[in-house]
Amino acid sequence: MSRIGKMPIALAKEAKLEISEGNLRVSGPKGVLEQALVEEVKVLQEEGLVKVERINDSKRSRAMHGLYRMLLSNMIEGVTKGFTRKLEIAGVGFRAEMKGDLLALTLGFSHMIYFKAPEGVKLETPDPVTVLVSGIDKALIGQVAAKIRSFRKPEPYRGKGIKYEGEVIRRKEGKAAGK
Repeated sequence: MSRIGKMPIALAKEAKLEISEGNLRVSGPKGVLEQALVEEVKVLQEEGLVKVERINDSKRSRAMHGLYRMLLSNMIEGVTKGFTRKLEIAGVGFRAEMKGDLLALTLGFSHMIYFKAPEGVKLETPDPVTVLVSGIDKALIGQVAAKIRSFRKPEPYRGKGIKYEGEVIRRKEGKAAGK
């Protein structure tokens, strides 16, 4: 048995789970999320708990067991609490600001980079060197944060670039360090 897959999920009071043929729908105070369900797993709901069980012991079924348990858990947490990813910008003259619904990034290039958030994602800049990416879909939040980070990944010599909060950048010595 999958250690993750066999753990039951506590269904929050505010969240509502609807299981239809081949589809999961979770609704809560922050919004609604849907997920297609594969035939290798089944979802059971009982007294405030949700369990994901697999149909058989095939390799694909075992793989889907833990995956769908975490997807469902993230959906429930997303519609009740939401998710936030914090990005930090380091570098002289590097900054971010919101211009309407566009995120304007100054990252040392000859031009500014404008980024429009997809539907369901909210971007904020509490200060010029911090970007907050928030929403209800954990996968989408991570994807948008990775896209913003890819505009200028942190480099190992000076540490300039966009990094996740708490990310450790392994620093390298420069050429002059050997003298």
